[in-house]
Amino acid sequence: MAQVILKDVDKVYEGRAKVVDRFNLSIRDGEFIVLVGPSGCGKSTTLRMIAGLEDISGGTIQIGERVVNDIPPKDRDIAMVFQNYALYPHMTVFENMAFALKLRKVSRAQIDERVQRAAAILGIQSLLERKPRALSGGQRQRVALGRAIVRNPQCFLFDEPLSNLDAKLRVSMRAEIKQLHLRLGSTTVYVTHDQEEAMTLGDRVVVMRDGVIQQSGSALEIYHLPANRFVAGFLGSPQMNFLRGKLREEAGGLIFDEGSGRLPVPPWARALLAGARGGDKGEEVVLGIRPECLSDSGAARLPSPSDATRGRLNMKVKLVQTLGDRLNVYLSTPDHDEIVAQVPAGSTGPARFRVGDVVSIAFDMNAAHFFAPGETGATLASNRDRWSAAPVVAGAAS
Repeated sequence: MAQVILKDVDKVYEGRAKVVDRFNLSIRDGEFIVLVGPSGCGKSTTLRMIAGLEDISGGTIQIGERVVNDIPPKDRDIAMVFQNYALYPHMTVFENMAFALKLRKVSRAQIDERVQRAAAILGIQSLLERKPRALSGGQRQRVALGRAIVRNPQCFLFDEPLSNLDAKLRVSMRAEIKQLHLRLGSTTVYVTHDQEEAMTLGDRVVVMRDGVIQQSGSALEIYHLPANRFVAGFLGSPQMNFLRGKLREEAGGLIFDEGSGRLPVPPWARALLAGARGGDKGEEVVLGIRPECLSDSGAARLPSPSDATRGRLNMKVKLVQTLGDRLNVYLSTPDHDEIVAQVPAGSTGPARFRVGDVVSIAFDMNAAHFFAPGETGATLASNRDRWSAAPVVAGAAS
């Protein structure tokens, strides 16, 4: 295995803006990196540049000790697993897995040993004489994985490999891919638009937007300490709630004025927000809070109203979704049309919420985030002490 280093990598297609812009990332030997972001953010293009399937417009790509900018894909010592499996329909499973080794003129004995070992790891020994048309989607994906394993590459590249599978199979295949990585200790770059895949698979997650790294870190680090509003909204389902409002001084403290109600700003956030205050007029900021950090007045976890780190807003119930042991309650205020609270179902389930009712919703302000306005507004304040995470740097390449 080997480290992979991308330094100031650009990709520009003729007549178009940059698809990848000054991409810097250092992937450690044996690390599992996930590139995640919305469609068109440049993640697959980045992967294809590492593979050599796309030329780079600027910068350098290093795999192991070699700069591979001008090295063809077949000589980069990588193995790629595609979304569509890319199996040869006229070949058996054994022949598909052995094909690249035959091209390299590996001996028949070695080919047989490597294929059998990979098949045993993936549990597909009984499928070796079948052809792809006789396999299920999950079995085809295992064959594609096996074809990559037998090559013993320096780096594995995955381009949305689970997109064509049903939801249940995607979950089980995620677990298999992670277990495979732990067993092989392989350097892996994995591309997906699915945030659950990103959070469950990656040693490190790299969030991209418009060809630029927005944040790099562990899944929990990014979830709890997002570098900006885009990252905060991209990871999490339902996504983080965002409320526009103003900071105001009140009775010696600081409050967030949502428009129809006010929420206390906890002590840890006051110093961090000092630069965002605008005196009596107030300065607009965006409050972010995850659905699981909201609770209704009937919840056992609701604190006393005197708690300075808690606040309440009256909200109208728009919709209730039942998810077994929890509920997603869609709410609105006069100034914000869609806020989601994820609360325990309890013994009464959705019966305690009726569409059209106005309910009092408690905010755990110790879990709140404050952002500058705009889609990629920088994080002004997050409670690092609560999450005990390492420092987060937007666009970090380490």
